[in-house]
Amino acid sequence: MFPDAMNAVEIAAPGDADVLKLASRPVPVPRHDQILIRVAYAGVNRPDVLQRQGSYAPPPDASDLPGLEASGEIVGMGAGVTRWKKGEQVCALLPGGGYAEYVACHADHALRIPAGLSLREAACLPETAFTVWSNVVTRGGLKGGERFLVHGGTSGIGMMAIQIARTLGARVFATAGNDRKCAAIAALGATPINYRTEDFTKVMAAEDGADLILDMVGGSYIPKNIKALAPDGRLVMIAFLEGPKVELNFAQIMARRLTVTGSTLRPQSDAAKAEIAEALRKKLWPLIGAGSVRVTIDSEFDLKDAAEAHRRMESSQHIGKIVLKVAGDDV
Repeated sequence: MFPDAMNAVEIAAPGDADVLKLASRPVPVPRHDQILIRVAYAGVNRPDVLQRQGSYAPPPDASDLPGLEASGEIVGMGAGVTRWKKGEQVCALLPGGGYAEYVACHADHALRIPAGLSLREAACLPETAFTVWSNVVTRGGLKGGERFLVHGGTSGIGMMAIQIARTLGARVFATAGNDRKCAAIAALGATPINYRTEDFTKVMAAEDGADLILDMVGGSYIPKNIKALAPDGRLVMIAFLEGPKVELNFAQIMARRLTVTGSTLRPQSDAAKAEIAEALRKKLWPLIGAGSVRVTIDSEFDLKDAAEAHRRMESSQHIGKIVLKVAGDDV
């Protein structure tokens, strides 16, 4: 059995990392089609920072606690759940609530731990894998032989995108801001572009343009991305670290038959997320099990030190994923 109360990290008020406070909360009760997970590890993602700052509110029916991915053991199930059993270990995409000892999520948004991965590594998969697969493979339609550019190449998203693109046979380019990060990109088999010393539009022009660009920067990067695309190229936006508004000449989009699209994951329907999960199970999980796609962990913090994890995220010095240890491997 599990207790009535649990430790969780809540956002006391919008603000800097110090507003993350350890608190006691009731253990969630799984609703219809939900499972209850005793959390081993929780991934830390940029949207958690945005939520803490007050600029990314959770959906109305989601937990107000931060945390969009976790790994752990199933300890409870709501009515209608037939695909899981208590005691199974999973990683899961969450609508929120991952910074806690227990979390409830839709049963179809959980996946078994890929072969060969630890619970710690698996906690770093769902948010990045769901985002990259749905935007690079499904929405972006990346194919073998195409030229793919991803910004933020050493973020969790960036490193996952590089590896998935390479398994598809694409030529991969990625931007980063220092030599250490560029070396990490090169180690994954991609061509690094140091945006402090190089102009990615010129680099891509020398390669006849990018067929697909995955961007999370926005702002000043949007017109540069348009310039960097090859004819019939596609730009997929997934975040706006520099903001979503910019002046843009659409004539060049028409002249070169460009496609500009994008998505956010959290507001999508349960059915849409379940569809992505099934694609991951069939197509990406075997690649992870074979070692073709790996998880790079930058750092680990205890749950009570979530503020330090956020400071690490905001420093932009991390390479790979940041993870919170909750119960750890003792689940």
